[in-house]
Amino acid sequence: MDKPNATLPPTPKIPKHMPHVGACDAHVHLLGSPDEFTLWEGRAENPARDADGGPDFNGWLALYRAHLDALGFSKGLIVHSILYGTDNSVTIAALKRMGPNFKGVGLLPDTASDTDLDQFVIQNLCAVRLNVVHGGVLSWDGAKAMAPRLAARNLHIQMLLHSHLHIIELADDIKALPVPLVVDHIGWPDLSRGPTDPGFQTLLRLVADGHVHVKLSALYRLCPAPYTQAAPFVAALVAANPDACLWGSDWPHLMLNGARMPHAAKLLDAFHDVVTSQDARQKILCDTPNRLFFP
Repeated sequence: MDKPNATLPPTPKIPKHMPHVGACDAHVHLLGSPDEFTLWEGRAENPARDADGGPDFNGWLALYRAHLDALGFSKGLIVHSILYGTDNSVTIAALKRMGPNFKGVGLLPDTASDTDLDQFVIQNLCAVRLNVVHGGVLSWDGAKAMAPRLAARNLHIQMLLHSHLHIIELADDIKALPVPLVVDHIGWPDLSRGPTDPGFQTLLRLVADGHVHVKLSALYRLCPAPYTQAAPFVAALVAANPDACLWGSDWPHLMLNGARMPHAAKLLDAFHDVVTSQDARQKILCDTPNRLFFP
């Protein structure tokens, strides 16, 4: 059966407040045309196409650079998209083109070998990703088993989960991990439960105690603009431990699943509206990503 096409991101806008010099957008995806990079058969959609059949890989790189320039970011973390399965080629190619200010997160299966992990390091990838929301190629048991080998190579784990569904049962395992764990999209909570939800409170404790880093990303997947419904959750995470927080745009906003396509500048504005401390902004946008991704 034919897959639907994703939607192209909008022309980037300038945010109300520019980030600190050297800021890192800690969550984006890079794509190419199906002729250039093989798509995974289990994907939910195809990369976005315009009327002329583009963009190709060069076109996506141009769109990404325009996004970075508009928002004022000079560093980035490129997270490999499940659209390509465990073939990390498009992300590796993007890292080569973007240069030393960019790192990647790749996908590996439970059966990954030491050679696979060694290649990760050579290819400028700094973490493996585990997705328990949409499913994927790495299981939690596989990630736990892999963790000592990741630690030996200064690699870590990034994870997409629902805090209200998953975090309580995983908490003890998370505390025992020998590598950092970065949770995407503020833990993708059910906002209707409020910040006092036991799962979100468990996430807060893990963040406060330094067991988890969390990305203040993808609020548009949780609530409509101007994202005020998510603001108490963001504020609680920053209050728990600003040194454990990062910010990411989630550009170019794949697999919307009914969410409205955002302007990345508005997402950055929402961050600045909640996080008003210059010290906290410096930590979240610069210091913490530098420590995790560019040691």
